[in-house]
Amino acid sequence: MRALLPDLAPWHSSRDFRLLWLAGLVTVFGSFLTFVAVPLQLKELTGSTFAVGAVGAAELVPLIICGLYGGALADALDRRTLILWTEGGLGVLTGVLFLNAALPHPPTWPLYVVAALVSALTGLQRPALQAMVPRIVPHEQLPAATTLNHMRWQVGAIAGPSLAGVLITFAGVRCAYLLDTASYAASLALTLGLRPSPPSPGAQRPSLSGVLEGARYAWSRKELLGTYVIDLAAMFFAFPTAIFPFLADDLGAPWSLGLMYAAGAVGSLLVSVTAGWAPRVHHHGRMVVGAAAGWGAAMTMAGWMTDVWLVLLFLAVAGGCDMVSGLFRSTLWDQTIPDELRGRLAGIELLSYSVGPQLGQVRVGAMAALTGVRASVWAGGLACLASVGLLALALPKLLSYDRRTDEHAVRMREREAAVAEAA
Repeated sequence: MRALLPDLAPWHSSRDFRLLWLAGLVTVFGSFLTFVAVPLQLKELTGSTFAVGAVGAAELVPLIICGLYGGALADALDRRTLILWTEGGLGVLTGVLFLNAALPHPPTWPLYVVAALVSALTGLQRPALQAMVPRIVPHEQLPAATTLNHMRWQVGAIAGPSLAGVLITFAGVRCAYLLDTASYAASLALTLGLRPSPPSPGAQRPSLSGVLEGARYAWSRKELLGTYVIDLAAMFFAFPTAIFPFLADDLGAPWSLGLMYAAGAVGSLLVSVTAGWAPRVHHHGRMVVGAAAGWGAAMTMAGWMTDVWLVLLFLAVAGGCDMVSGLFRSTLWDQTIPDELRGRLAGIELLSYSVGPQLGQVRVGAMAALTGVRASVWAGGLACLASVGLLALALPKLLSYDRRTDEHAVRMREREAAVAEAA
């Protein structure tokens, strides 16, 4: 049992990791309140699955542009400063949602505008957050740090939607937006305690050429490319959260909406708290492929089920598979990408695991309007299975990756050992 429990070494060894983890927990909790409130408010205002799914379209372009530029900024600026400014901006935008919801007749356009701006700031912030972790956690503790970060997200993803369902039912969406705004203030206070994280010596100024350098590096490493495109395909075809309010109604269980949003996180959390086995796995690419296929299969079953409890069960299974995929993708990235490129590669990674869900919202909303809610879920799951299989065949380096022998992983271990010896 002890071997299954998550490794807490990063929490004990790094003060900055503890602060970053706690700040992230507060932010995730609050963000999931808004994550539930926005589609539910749009559903109440419009009654349209297409209108709800269109939020993903509003978020897409800002995320792509700012995600890539945010990666360049993370390599060129102090990462702590970048995180602080973007966290403050996100809090202000959530406050705008609260003020809009307080109007007697809230218009819908501010929800799309704020969604686009939040996506832009998230794109600027996430690469700095991700690139900061390998600086404050030793190389061999990175799998454990990844597990703990995913666990943080899962706790918020369970508590946030569950509380959101109750809050919105009894107090309305305004209360959810107000609590999210307060969560950003608390997170900002914790982030202020982080030590500065200046750029590497000789860092380039943010530029298009710098972004392209990161893209060329990613393209040259087919195992990295495989992690990006497989997750992108899985999320595009099988990410149905935008239509959960309609799925709950279709199943005759509107009370289950908060549980639907939380179910995936429950499955993820079960994997996290038993992930002590993860550091002993060496073929990370195989785990990514298998987990993405499991995600598609579980979503297919969720779309076929007519009993709400079975739907929740398969959503939880899908969440567990997504956790396995995310754990080994993040570990592969953190253990093989050099620090001077980490921000720009984190920007590309952000696109791989964020653009897919945004496009997936548009796909599932449009398809639900044409074919029905449940058909849009199971058809997407089958398409996910097919695309993952084809991509795995096309990218054999992903399946053959072994962290014990991979030249990039070996080089990173040697570099850290040399730095430690010099210190």
